[in-house]
Amino acid sequence: MVSLPLPSSPEGIAQPEPAIAMVLDSLPKHIRDRYLVKEVHHAIAVLQSDFPEQWKETLAVLSEFRLFRSEIEAPGGGRSPVAIRLDRAFQEFGWTDHVFNTSIKVDETVREKPTHKIDNVKGRVAIEPEWNNKDPFFDRDLNNFRTLFERGAISVGIIITRASELQDLFDRIGKESYGPSTTHWQKLVPRLDGDAGGGCPVLAFGITEALYIDDVKNPGEFKERHFLYGEKDSIAKKFAKESKKGGKGDKK
Repeated sequence: MVSLPLPSSPEGIAQPEPAIAMVLDSLPKHIRDRYLVKEVHHAIAVLQSDFPEQWKETLAVLSEFRLFRSEIEAPGGGRSPVAIRLDRAFQEFGWTDHVFNTSIKVDETVREKPTHKIDNVKGRVAIEPEWNNKDPFFDRDLNNFRTLFERGAISVGIIITRASELQDLFDRIGKESYGPSTTHWQKLVPRLDGDAGGGCPVLAFGITEALYIDDVKNPGEFKERHFLYGEKDSIAKKFAKESKKGGKGDKK
C-alpha cells in the first residue's frame, strides 16, 4: 500500500520510504506537482508492466487536464462539467462506459449479479472520475472494482477525485455546493487504507489547485473539451430551448 501526497499539501506527511519514493519517481514531475497520488496493491507497477497503453493514455489525460473556474461554477443538476471533461478526454482515446454482466452458477441455478456502470473502461482497466458526488459513491466504486477483479473482469481500478484543500478555493470564489460529505480526498483515503477494494489494485489521483485556471477573469485561457459526435449540436439545441422558456417567462 503506497500513499504519495504532495509535499506541500495539507494532506502531506513525512518523507516517503525508499520503496515508495521509487514509485513516486516513476511518475512524471508535472503529475507529482499537480496531483495527490495513492496506490494500493502495486497498481502503478501493474499498469506500467501489463497495460502500458492505458497507462500512457491516463498520464496524457491527466497532463492535459485543467480545472476551469467556469466549470466549477456551472449550475448543478447533472454530471459536472469537470467530470465530463475527464470522461471525454478518455473517450477520445477510445475508452467507453460499460456495464459488466456477471452471474454466479450453482449447479444448474444461475443467479444474475449485476454491477454498476463504470464511466471509462479499456481492456482490463477501469476509471471512475468522482468530482462532487455523495461520498458513499466511493464505496460503490471500490466494491465494484473488488467484485469485477475477483471475477476476472478487470485488473486495475483508478479513481480521480478532488483534493480536500480545494474547499479553500471554492470558499474564495463563493461556490457553496461542495460539502464535506461529498467525494474528496480525505473521504477516499480511509477507504483505501481499509482495503475497501479488496485485493484489486487501485490507483487514486487528487486534483489540486495547481491545475486551477481562472477563465472567468481571463476567458482566453479556456480550452474547449473534446465532444462526442453530435454532442455539441445537442447541447446547443438544449440551450436554445431553455433560453426560449426563459424568454416566455419574462414576458409574463
